[in-house]
Amino acid sequence: MEDSEYIKGRGAQFNPRNRFLKNERIREQIESIDDWTIANEATVYLEDQAKSIVNKVESPDVGMWYSMNPYQGCEHGCIYCYARNAHEYWGYSAGIDFEKKIIVKKNAPQLLRKFLLNPRYECVPISLSGNTDCYQPAEKKFRLTRQLLEVCNEFNQPVGIITKNAGILRDTDLLKEMAAKKLVSVLVSITSFDEDLRRAMEPRTTTAQQRLRVIRELSTAGVRMGVMLGPMIPGLNEHEMQRIMQAAASEGAIFSAYTFIRLNGAIKLIFHDWLYKNFPDRADKVWHLIEKGHGGQVNDSRWGVRMRGEGPIADLVRQQFVKYNKLYGLNAERWELDGTRFRRPGEQGKLF
Repeated sequence: MEDSEYIKGRGAQFNPRNRFLKNERIREQIESIDDWTIANEATVYLEDQAKSIVNKVESPDVGMWYSMNPYQGCEHGCIYCYARNAHEYWGYSAGIDFEKKIIVKKNAPQLLRKFLLNPRYECVPISLSGNTDCYQPAEKKFRLTRQLLEVCNEFNQPVGIITKNAGILRDTDLLKEMAAKKLVSVLVSITSFDEDLRRAMEPRTTTAQQRLRVIRELSTAGVRMGVMLGPMIPGLNEHEMQRIMQAAASEGAIFSAYTFIRLNGAIKLIFHDWLYKNFPDRADKVWHLIEKGHGGQVNDSRWGVRMRGEGPIADLVRQQFVKYNKLYGLNAERWELDGTRFRRPGEQGKLF
């Protein structure tokens, strides 16, 4: 693709309008003489003192009870990411803003400790990265995910992690200790072995080979490892499902999950723009295949259907997943974690 206007290293190529803002400044003509400053494309970390870190998950089809996200926005820039829409609540765009304006919840560990100390809390697994990747590049600087895991380890609080970043290996020592107590499981997201597609679709992520390395090394350390195939996009990566599942299983993955592409909210505009700029030769075909997977639309908000799709295309993806899940032994229970060890500081002494 040749396009002098294309922003390399970013997934989204523009900032769609924020539906919550009444007034926004936009530059309609590149040659305009208005007092206009071209935005810096470098990533900016915006440190925030959050009010809470653990959120109860009300959606009945995502398979988790609580989630916590130390960062809002994600520098990985995955073009399909459903978390983009949440960035609008912060007053930013779901487009480029989502990738370069990263909100850092500096007090996340303290908030988690306060949550776990609440005597009304009954222990169930908490998901790290229910929204944005907790091991995105910001983690190397702020180490909030590491601190959250240290709190969980102290309380014997089970946690599930989903990531596509090899930075998780920095915490192998802690994850190994938690795994010995059956307190942690990890889903590694792999969407393609095609490096050209990966660089365009997930521009600031690690390679699929590095993600397989994560599965291998953490599995060797005793961590329960799984593979997330999401999203599967007909015409782009759904044909790689078997290869990904086979490779993940050979490296030690024992459970899996998948989603079918859905383009809700501003993601519809962002993905459409990206698709036609990067794959003009097959963009129409891919777009129509996505529509066929959602009853003529590119999104479906119905529980139980929205992330699986329906119709022949979505059914074919589902059948592949079921077949290879069984063939490669990836059907272990994701949440086979031990919540009986949970203790608040000082409680253990009261038992005797």
